[in-house]
Amino acid sequence: MTSPKGRPTPKRGAVARGPVAPPPQTRKEAAQRQREQQSSSRKGRRAGYVAHDETKLLPRDQGPVRALVRDVVDSRRNVGVLLLPLALLLVVAQVAGNHTLYSVAARIWTVGLVAVVLDAVLLALRVRKALAEHHPEAGGTAKHVGYALLRSTVMRRLRMPPPLVSPGSRS
Repeated sequence: MTSPKGRPTPKRGAVARGPVAPPPQTRKEAAQRQREQQSSSRKGRRAGYVAHDETKLLPRDQGPVRALVRDVVDSRRNVGVLLLPLALLLVVAQVAGNHTLYSVAARIWTVGLVAVVLDAVLLALRVRKALAEHHPEAGGTAKHVGYALLRSTVMRRLRMPPPLVSPGSRS
């Protein structure tokens, strides 16, 4: 089913990018070059993430459906961001050795978990509704809901790509 040759094999990845740097003389120099290359690659990717450049986003974050899900999550305050501080409180109370303090922290942790579960259910309903309205052709809402739940547990300042909408701006 392949076509006959009749032409030279195309060069793969042989793009002229200027003069070739001389090979490294030592392992240390090679490691230094590799670190610099990785650092510049990371900086470019991060700049693309901050600028919401669709080509720089991870495949997980690409597409208009995922942008809608991000906007739905970012437009509300989420209880899921309290999981880490509540867990830290529980660990500190346990390390302190005070039984009363630990008992109070465990109750707060339990109430926090219940609140997170309720908030997750409400978020899932909201994401499903938004997808049905704006992207009815987008199948597999479970994966989009999972993406929303994962994003809702990350503190707002640490979310990547960064939020474009402020809390309360979209219903």
